[in-house]
Amino acid sequence: MDHDEETGFSDPAPNPARASSPVRLPLAVRTNSSARAIFSQSAKPHSPAGSLYIHVPFCFHKCHYCDFYSIVDTRDRQEAFTRRLLRELEALAPFMEPNIGTIFVGGGTPSLLRPELWAMLLEGLDRAAGASSIESRGGEFTVECNPETVTPELMHTLRTGGVSRVSIGAQSFNRVHLKTLERWHDPDNVFRAVELARRAGIERQSMDLIFGIPGQTIDEWRNDLRLALSAGTEHISCYGLTYEQGTAMTARHQRGEFSRIDEDLEADMFIDTVSVLAAAGMRRYEVSNFARPGAECRHNLAYWRQNDWLAAGPAASGHFAGWRWKNTPRLDDYLSLDDDGFAPITDAEPPDPRRALIEFILTGLRLAEGIDENQFLERAGSVDPAIRRRWNHAANALRGRGLLMHTPFCLSETGYLLANQVISTLSLAIDPS
Repeated sequence: MDHDEETGFSDPAPNPARASSPVRLPLAVRTNSSARAIFSQSAKPHSPAGSLYIHVPFCFHKCHYCDFYSIVDTRDRQEAFTRRLLRELEALAPFMEPNIGTIFVGGGTPSLLRPELWAMLLEGLDRAAGASSIESRGGEFTVECNPETVTPELMHTLRTGGVSRVSIGAQSFNRVHLKTLERWHDPDNVFRAVELARRAGIERQSMDLIFGIPGQTIDEWRNDLRLALSAGTEHISCYGLTYEQGTAMTARHQRGEFSRIDEDLEADMFIDTVSVLAAAGMRRYEVSNFARPGAECRHNLAYWRQNDWLAAGPAASGHFAGWRWKNTPRLDDYLSLDDDGFAPITDAEPPDPRRALIEFILTGLRLAEGIDENQFLERAGSVDPAIRRRWNHAANALRGRGLLMHTPFCLSETGYLLANQVISTLSLAIDPS
């Protein structure tokens, strides 16, 4: 779950494939059509997408902080879902590279899907996208896993089908804090899951952690980081707890069951994360993501670099030929509404050059590599020549405050702490209305 939770005080935007941005963008077009309309309305033939995101909605329990679409299925619809998903992949196949570069399966809890259904899905992915040979081509195939649902059989099945990387949702190694989050797993099973993946031949593992949990101390957070490092994983994602509208966590907070931790303490945790992981050889390559050299999540980099990706499964969001859309976040509708395989969608955003500029900044400044400012200004000039003047004024002011670096054009260490403010300021330079 490399990209599950948005950092409340520092993260400029969550993964655009998984959630909406706090920076204002043009409103989506509400629609009752299917994803077929997106591809049929593309103005001209477009290069096939090099990435694919798949959403598996099943969970055995809804974590209290989670605002992503997931269900506790009491009707055993796993097989029906898998067969429907295969039809969608067949429909999408002409629009994806036949030997795709990255696949990411998120949820929900993808590891809850039964191994025999995983085998069916992996065969379909191989037909559609050459999944079984993805690693040999230098690509990446990631599956999110809950520590409690990892088994030797599952890991063997995933590896046989081409999975090269797993993302383990640890969140914390402190049982009290896991209870606060309503995470139902034994911390020891995190290490067991990592070991089972390695035994199956899945050499790349990532781990998710959450800081800013009510009652958490900075020493407890440092201990979580140390324990995660002791597992020897190559990648760690560290997210600040957020209180999303409509979640049980937010409702409990509003009822006064607990207090949010102090913002200064949360900022100290964020700063400590960088120093502790850097000392262990992990570089922050994105606001919330740290990796050993060469171990960055290639799939998420495709998002942040504004590459195209396709989406499959209920609630999955895609980006293709300037369009953005979201599949319906309802399993019953996904199963029953089938337009020759294409999924029903709830909204779509047609190509919009000004929105694309905002997204370029929104995602690009997440990365330590930053953006090419000259490339941005060249694009902006073709949209509205006035952007350059507004941009230079805003960017120079932010540099003067020490929030932006010039070469490369990226956030400074202080800028990471105020990233929402930086992104909002630059977005207003693009669209002040």
